[in-house]
Amino acid sequence: MDRNSIIGLIAIGAILIGFTIYNQPSDEEIAELKRQQDSIAAIQQANTAKATATKPVVTDTSSTTAIVINDTLPASDSLKQAGLVAKYGDFAGAAFKEEKTITIENEFVKYTLSNKGGRVISAILKQYKTHDSLPVNLVDKDSTRFGLSLISKNITVNTDSLQFESLGKSFIVSNNDSNKVIMRLKAGETNYIDYIYELKGNSYLLNFSVNFVNMNQSLASNVNSLPLFWESKTVRHEKGKDNEANATTIYYKYMDDEVDYLSEMADDQESLPNKVQWISFKQQFFTNVLLAKEGFDKPIDIETKKIDYTSSFGKELKATLAIPFNHSTNETKNYTFYFGPNHYKTLKDIGYSFEKQVPLGWGIFGWVNRFGVIPVFNFLSSFNINFGIIILILTILIKAVLFPLTYKAYLSQAKMKILKPELDEINKENEGGDPMKKQQAVMALYKKAGVSPMGGCLPMLLQMPILIAMFRFFPASIELRQQSFLWATDLSTYDTIYDFGFSIPWYGDHVSLFTLLMTVSTILYTRMNDQFSGAGNPQMAQMKWIMYLMPIIFLGVFNNYAAGLSYYYFLANMMTFAIQFLMKRFVDEKALHAKIEENKKKPVTKSKFQSRLEEIAKQKGAMPAKKK
Repeated sequence: MDRNSIIGLIAIGAILIGFTIYNQPSDEEIAELKRQQDSIAAIQQANTAKATATKPVVTDTSSTTAIVINDTLPASDSLKQAGLVAKYGDFAGAAFKEEKTITIENEFVKYTLSNKGGRVISAILKQYKTHDSLPVNLVDKDSTRFGLSLISKNITVNTDSLQFESLGKSFIVSNNDSNKVIMRLKAGETNYIDYIYELKGNSYLLNFSVNFVNMNQSLASNVNSLPLFWESKTVRHEKGKDNEANATTIYYKYMDDEVDYLSEMADDQESLPNKVQWISFKQQFFTNVLLAKEGFDKPIDIETKKIDYTSSFGKELKATLAIPFNHSTNETKNYTFYFGPNHYKTLKDIGYSFEKQVPLGWGIFGWVNRFGVIPVFNFLSSFNINFGIIILILTILIKAVLFPLTYKAYLSQAKMKILKPELDEINKENEGGDPMKKQQAVMALYKKAGVSPMGGCLPMLLQMPILIAMFRFFPASIELRQQSFLWATDLSTYDTIYDFGFSIPWYGDHVSLFTLLMTVSTILYTRMNDQFSGAGNPQMAQMKWIMYLMPIIFLGVFNNYAAGLSYYYFLANMMTFAIQFLMKRFVDEKALHAKIEENKKKPVTKSKFQSRLEEIAKQKGAMPAKKK
């Protein structure tokens, strides 16, 4: 061998040695390999013992030796089992194989349970349809996750990917009957987790219990609570997809406290600081609620995220809760599901402030709806008449209640109309002069005539809570859902008389006739009152154009809103026209003018408050001269 050959062999040897050193397993890899080998050995030993105990024994007639048939698993099966143990720990025997389902139902709802994850994969509401006449299903199997995160032998396992044993069969509940289905997740022969579902009578409520049996032997000893994850992409059900998406969010209620929710208009997330009694994935007309009467402990994380509106989903909702685990041999946690409609009375009858998910408005607006509008609306609904007629009757009743205020406002406007020539004269005399002096002259005229400048405004302000309450009531009223009237096929969403085939910014892709009628009637109403709005007040006269602009702006807003709301406002405007026409016929303006002239002859009596206001006005008027 020459020198080059020797150098080459040495180089090759050095490379091989270096490669071997570089690729030798780490201590962690050696430990993992040993653990797998131990698992394989344990499985083989268990299989050998099982085969010895259960397999038939064949005795050789020519010998007294017993021969055991198939006393071990094939090597490939042993390796597969070892892989499952490495992945699932004690739950290796529950690795998913084949899906089987069980249905439980009553008159209102049909639940489908799957052995994969032991969870609800379908909740079909029998009395409701989607806008395209399909059954309303509040749980989409492929876009919903629900289960526990378990730690066994330093391995984290999610139960939604494991196979439960179904202990029960499909059934239908009627009247006051009840039945149970148990989904069992085994970690061994004597240690397991039961999901227990119970449906009672004709109700949307589905009782849900989690029972831990000897799970202290399988779960990590340092774990005191188990994460419960719940994720869902909300399925679209309504024609107005934007309104539905904008009404979808997560609601929650703190223990012994108020109901709150995440933002409906934007992506939002929050870590809740206190114990929570229930969490809901709420849509425009339906909701999925998980109730814990004793409350969920911290940590509690919730999140909402918008999805492309072209998809069949509205939003992505996520919640991570905590279930306490005390390492007892047997412990049970009780919960309740509600998959059902956002019907105010139905939710209120359940309790726990479920009805707060129906957005009726805050403060006085909510009071008007809860204690006034809803009881009357429900009473009228009991007669089983068309909801368009119900809205008509409701409008008449509201106008009857408001008539004293409307009458007072009309009288005030009539008096202002009579005084308009004198007010114009005051404005002309004081044109370019001291504004304070002109204001004092106007107030003196009002006082002499016995007219209050706020007489027309105050009654209108008192009607505002009802107008705003109606604005919140109609889009949130599930009673109007898919109820037709005239050309509107669904009073809970927009009506359409023409589709553009494209979308116009601010306006939309269609023409809503009820919205057009409401806009035109509002402009006519503004025009009818125009002669009163600027009387004696040039600043108000300069703002007239805003009064005409607002209905045009609302045309774009209401074009995508509930047809029932636009229909109500249109009816309210038309009834106001009729009332004012009748009052104009029956109110004698000549007699009213004579009364004003008679009031002018009477001595003016000033209240302390008015005297104080005039004194302040005089002091302000004297300030420029004093400074000069």
